[in-house]
Amino acid sequence: MIRTFLFDMGNVLAFFSHDRMCEQMGALCGRSREEIQSLLIDSGKQWEFERGQLSSEEFHQWFEEAVGQSVSFEELVRAGSDIFELNASIVPVLDRLKDRGHRLVLLSNTCISHFDFIWNEYDVLQRFDDFATSYKAGAIKPEPAIFDYALEKIQCAPEEAFYTDDIPHYVDVARGLGIQAEVFTDTPSLIQHLSARGIEV
Repeated sequence: MIRTFLFDMGNVLAFFSHDRMCEQMGALCGRSREEIQSLLIDSGKQWEFERGQLSSEEFHQWFEEAVGQSVSFEELVRAGSDIFELNASIVPVLDRLKDRGHRLVLLSNTCISHFDFIWNEYDVLQRFDDFATSYKAGAIKPEPAIFDYALEKIQCAPEEAFYTDDIPHYVDVARGLGIQAEVFTDTPSLIQHLSARGIEV
């Protein structure tokens, strides 16, 4: 019996674009999308932020130093976070799982700015009982530490949990821990995976 459901956030609960993030951040300082991608993504700085190694204020300071000019903190947060579009089709699935008494836990690589944006912009994270985020765990998927952190949150045996993520490797890691898991492609496919396990939503 499945008691707890673990959901990834990006491209599961909400679709997102790193290209849009880099373009919007570049527009604040006269840099191209490619330049910001090199500074932020290719350098690994974004993953430091998502590991919680930088606060939002420290990230802002780093960005100003990296581009050599002052940038509004609020505008930077908005440019870097307004990159999500809610996957509205998954919200009724969450509601039906909650109505049936299941526990919902977020398992996501994310920085605090992105988490706060989703929380404030969409009424979706409020449905969750707990959050295993990378910036709190100090690790990003597929590193073992974030999965260990998630296992502390599920309040059941691993085999009593189900996880969905759009990254196949992360799904494989979860399966290796005994968690039932499927790759997320779209909501109808997720509903089929749940139905195959006797859960009708």
